[in-house]
Amino acid sequence: MSLSGLLVFAATYLMATASPGPGIAALVARVLARGTAGVPWFIAGFVTGDLAWLCIATAGLAVLAQSFAALFLVIKYAGAAYLLFLAFRLWTAPTSGSGLERPGRPETGPRLYLAGLSVTLGNPKVIAFFFALLPTVVHLETLSLAGFLEIAGLSIVILSSVLAAYALAASRARRLFTSPRSVRALNRGTGAVMAGAAVAVAAR
Repeated sequence: MSLSGLLVFAATYLMATASPGPGIAALVARVLARGTAGVPWFIAGFVTGDLAWLCIATAGLAVLAQSFAALFLVIKYAGAAYLLFLAFRLWTAPTSGSGLERPGRPETGPRLYLAGLSVTLGNPKVIAFFFALLPTVVHLETLSLAGFLEIAGLSIVILSSVLAAYALAASRARRLFTSPRSVRALNRGTGAVMAGAAVAVAAR
């Protein structure tokens, strides 16, 4: 692709990924509640989901999307169920005088990856971008393999950077919550946001 075409795509994709949605809500809620441990796995799930939609959109394979619809549904609902499980744990989590710095059962990387993937596969904002907005900024019918790889590379860098920035901001905000009362309010608030993200994913 030309440099101008790549810049247009990068600017459009940056605005789309930086705007709030179920994915950003789930990431911020998770970091506020549990910190940044395991966040790379979570972000990797988001990136994989975006690349999957990018492949389908650029190939123009609506039939492929229909063929694997059942697999997408299984992954989506499994991830949504896991997000609801996390929301329940946050809502019912005990608090202590030590505030947020308390031990807890660590979340495994694969589970966090699946949660991030499911959010992306069922995120209406992501689907709308790749199937409605992307064709207006990229000539998909003439896109070469090199052009696809350039777009994929930009997608990985931009999405990872945006999500990392949100995670860093949430991590800094998390330090403000130190008393048991504030921790309880934070846990329940982030649990509610996580549940909302799960419902948004499962409902589409």
